[in-house]
Amino acid sequence: MSRRWLLIPVLLSLAGIALGMVWVDWSKGGAGSGLYSREWQPDPVQGYWDPDRFYQPVVSVEGVFPAAECITCHEALTPGIVADWRDSRHSKPANRAPVACPDCHGADHQKLRMPTPKVCAECHAVQHDAFQSEKQYGFPSHVLAMERATDSKHFADKPKAETTACVQCHSVATKCDSCHTRHRFEAAEARRAEACTTCHSGPPHPDDETFYGSAHGKRYLADAATTDWSKPLRKGNYLTPTCAYCHMRNGQHVVADKSIWQFGLRQVNPNTAENKVKRERWIEVCTDCHDEDFSRRQLNELDRERTQAWHGLNRTERLLRELRSERAIYPAAGERPPYPTDWMDAWFPKERIGFFEGQASSFYNVSPIERDYFEMWYFANLGAYKASAHGAPALVKEGHEALAHAEKSIATQAGNLRAKARGPRPDPRPLWTEGEYTAHNRKHN
Repeated sequence: MSRRWLLIPVLLSLAGIALGMVWVDWSKGGAGSGLYSREWQPDPVQGYWDPDRFYQPVVSVEGVFPAAECITCHEALTPGIVADWRDSRHSKPANRAPVACPDCHGADHQKLRMPTPKVCAECHAVQHDAFQSEKQYGFPSHVLAMERATDSKHFADKPKAETTACVQCHSVATKCDSCHTRHRFEAAEARRAEACTTCHSGPPHPDDETFYGSAHGKRYLADAATTDWSKPLRKGNYLTPTCAYCHMRNGQHVVADKSIWQFGLRQVNPNTAENKVKRERWIEVCTDCHDEDFSRRQLNELDRERTQAWHGLNRTERLLRELRSERAIYPAAGERPPYPTDWMDAWFPKERIGFFEGQASSFYNVSPIERDYFEMWYFANLGAYKASAHGAPALVKEGHEALAHAEKSIATQAGNLRAKARGPRPDPRPLWTEGEYTAHNRKHN
């Protein structure tokens, strides 16, 4: 074969990559943000969650004002903000002039800005660079949290009043006041567990329940009121570890450098070269308070818990894939409305099972058995993993009981679906395409 012909697939691949890059760039050029920016319009409140892209300054006040005038006006308009600023280190830093309103917001009132990480980096470059370094670890990651939200199909499809609930937490990527609130920006506040559990709570990330259910969390609840939170996150400064102490050791603004099991949602090899490095980081933190042998045993217990959990998850996933190959899942993907922004779903409908497909079960139209597996894999499994990682054995037991119950329930459903697949099945499409709620949603969403 002529070498000329070998160039054709190479050139086609390069052309496909170039076209893909052009499409991504075009898709991000709409009024919104993310891959579906042309599909949604931002509400004004989005300016506070993603200020770099959407914040619009107040135009009713004109003029360029020095800090003293800003403070005088806002003492009347927003006295709480001024009081917080006066209590902050910004108002009385050592060896420099105060960091005041124009430094963070600008002086021209018609060109005001909401401070973003880039603004904070003008003074806090070390913390900003560490935070940005999380990108190397991929998802899940604080620095990629907003991208994770806006690159999702459901973000474009759902009313913005609903997705506002998502971006209140995902905005940790686009502004620094998620952890230490404005205008005090107090490090002591960010070191407390409440700064993290404000967002890290509920079934998708049960860190609050599992931390407070552990010996660490119980000790924290007992000692928090008498602890000096102004001390840096260093060995010997705290009797009780918190989220920040373990995940941001020595004040490092990166929390993904010790994540071995990828949030517990992916079955991984804990002994890859990268994970071996992460495991040593984990042990190093634990040995601030514990014996090294004890710390390694605890980490090995987490490995055993994950292995046990994934045996059951893999069995259940294989069962669902068998049902899909037998065309026994009901309603089948082709019998349900396609997702509004997913042309692949319209042309090539497919039941959603497992890590890469199954996360869509949070939002897509799925059958009951797909949703049950999603809740088994995402909620029960994640609860067991977090409990093991945080040292809450009672909740590990509870999580594995939930996994076993879900596996048994899904196996029963599978038997019923196989029996029904052998006989006539009613067409479910009218139930999905007609009805009072469907008509209202079609008109107003």
